Amino acid sequence: MKPQAPFSPDWRKTPPKPGTYRSIFKWGRPDGFKHPNARLYHMVKDVFAMTDADFQRPGNTGDTAVSHGLPLRLDPAHAAWLTDRVGEENVSRDDFSRLKYATGKTMEEALRLRLETVGDLPDLVIHPRHKQDVADIVAYCHEHRIPVYVYGGGSSVNFGFSPTRGGVTLVMGTHMNRLLAISEKNQTATVQPGLMGPEYERLLNGAPEHFNARRRYTGGHFPQSFEHSSVGGWIVTLGSGQQSSYYGDMYDIVLSQEYVTPAGTFRTLDYPATATGPKVSDIMKGSEGAYGILVEATVRIFRHMPENRQRFAFVFTNWESAVEAAGEISQGEFGMPSMFRISDAEETDVALKLYGVEGTVIDRFMTLRGYKPGERCLCMGMANGEKGFAKNIKRRVKRICRRAGAMNISGYPVRKWEASRYHDPYLREDLNDFGIMIDTLESSVTWEGLHRLHREVRDFIKSRPKTVCMTHASHFYPQGTNLYFIFIARMEDIDEYRAFQSGIIDRIVAGGGSLSHHHGVGKMIGPWMERHLGKEQMEVLLALKRHFDPHGIMNPGGTMGLD
Repeated sequence: MKPQAPFSPDWRKTPPKPGTYRSIFKWGRPDGFKHPNARLYHMVKDVFAMTDADFQRPGNTGDTAVSHGLPLRLDPAHAAWLTDRVGEENVSRDDFSRLKYATGKTMEEALRLRLETVGDLPDLVIHPRHKQDVADIVAYCHEHRIPVYVYGGGSSVNFGFSPTRGGVTLVMGTHMNRLLAISEKNQTATVQPGLMGPEYERLLNGAPEHFNARRRYTGGHFPQSFEHSSVGGWIVTLGSGQQSSYYGDMYDIVLSQEYVTPAGTFRTLDYPATATGPKVSDIMKGSEGAYGILVEATVRIFRHMPENRQRFAFVFTNWESAVEAAGEISQGEFGMPSMFRISDAEETDVALKLYGVEGTVIDRFMTLRGYKPGERCLCMGMANGEKGFAKNIKRRVKRICRRAGAMNISGYPVRKWEASRYHDPYLREDLNDFGIMIDTLESSVTWEGLHRLHREVRDFIKSRPKTVCMTHASHFYPQGTNLYFIFIARMEDIDEYRAFQSGIIDRIVAGGGSLSHHHGVGKMIGPWMERHLGKEQMEVLLALKRHFDPHGIMNPGGTMGLD
C-alpha cells in the first residue's frame, strides 16, 4: 500500500481578483507567493498548539469586491476645480481607489480589510503630472483648508498616509516617476519621487545604455520593501536599506531636495558639504509629508561592481559573542561590509528552517562542534566595492569572528538569503489566512544599551504565551546598531493586537531604544514622540510645522505627533 503523503495546507496560489479587499492588503505582486516550507509549518503547529485540522479551512480572506458607498465630503466646487486642473483622467473617486490609496501595509490595516472594515478615506485621489500640478494643488488646498496626503509606493507600515481628515491624496508614482539625469562627474542622480526601486536600480545599472554613461551604477539602497517602494518614500521616512552599513542610510545618500509647501516652493543646494548654518535639507529629510511634498531630489550613486562581491557567514556559540564581534567589526576602521546581519538564537533557529539549512550536513556539523540549537547565533554578510577593498573586509571579518570562537559556514546561507530577501514578506498572507499574525518593530540603540533593550523587549513579547520573538541587527555604526524585533502570534482580534503592539513600543522607549530606526514615525508612533524627544525638541518640530504649513493641511491627523 502506498504511504499517505503528509498533510500540507492548501496555501493560496492564485492572485486576488482585481477590486477586492485582498488585492489591497496583499503584499507585493498579485501573483507573488512564498509558502511556509514543511519545517516552518511544523514549527508553527508546535508553537501555537495547532493541528492539521486548524489548517483545513482559512478564515477571513477578504475576497469580496470593495463596496463601501461612503460619500464624498469635499465641496463639489473644490472637486471641480481640482479635476479641471489635472484632467478627469487623473482623478479617481470610486470606492476601490479611495480605499486603496488610503491603505498601507500595517498588520492592523490588513486585519481590518479582512473584516471588510473601512476606515478613513480621501474624497479625491489625484495623480499629478508634474511639479506645477503639485504646486497649484497645494496652493489651492492651503487657501481653502483642504487636507493633503501623499501616496508613494504604498508600503508604509505606520499609517503614514492615512487620510484621517478626508481631503485629497496625491499619488506620485503614476506620472512623476522618472530618473531625470545622471552626473558622472559628481556621481549623482536627479530623480522624481514616484520612481520605484527596481526601475531606479535598472536605470542606474544600465546607465551606459540609458544615459550614455561610461560606468554602471547602483543606488545602494535595498530595503526589504525595495520592489514595492519609491525613492521619495525612502527619503521622507529616513529609510535604510539592507546594505546601509556601507552605502549609508537615505539621510546620507540624499544631497538636495525640492519641496512644495503651503509657505512656498524651494530647492536646497547640492554641495557635498557647507558651513552655512543648520541645513534645511536635513530638516526636510524624514518629514513624512507633514511640512510639504517632495517633488525632486539629487542623490549620491555608487559604482556597480557585483563581480567583486565577497560573501561570508559564521555561527557563534551565543548572542553575546556575536554582538561583541559585530561591535569590533563596526569599529575596526578597515571598511564595512555592505550587508551585515547578526541573528539572536530564536531567529537563528527559525532562519535555518526557512532557508533549508536545518537537517543538512552543515547543521549536523555545527551541532557536533558545540554550536547548539537554541543558543547558536547566525552572522551573515557581504562586502562590495573595489576588488581589493572587498577582499580585505572579508579577511578582517573572518579574523575577528574566529577570534570570537565563531565557525565559518561559507557563503551558502548568504546566497539563500539573497534569493529570498524580497520574498519573505509574502509568508504573511498564508499565516494570516489561518489566524496567525506576523509583524515587526525596530529601534536604534547604542552598543552600551543593546543587551538591556534586547532583554526587556523580548521579555515582554515572550510574556505572552505561545508567541515567537525573533531579533536581528542589520544596520551597523561605530556607536551602535539597530534591533529588529519580529513577533509571531495567534491573534485575530484587532484590539488585542493594538494593545500588544503598544506594549512593545512602551518597552522600547523604557529600554533606551529609539522609536524607529528606518520605518519612520507616521501616525502609529506619533503619540510617543514627545515622551521620546522631550518637550523642547518637539517645540522645534512644531515651530517648523507652523512655518511651512500654517493651516495644518499637510498630512494631518497625528503624523510624527505634530497635531
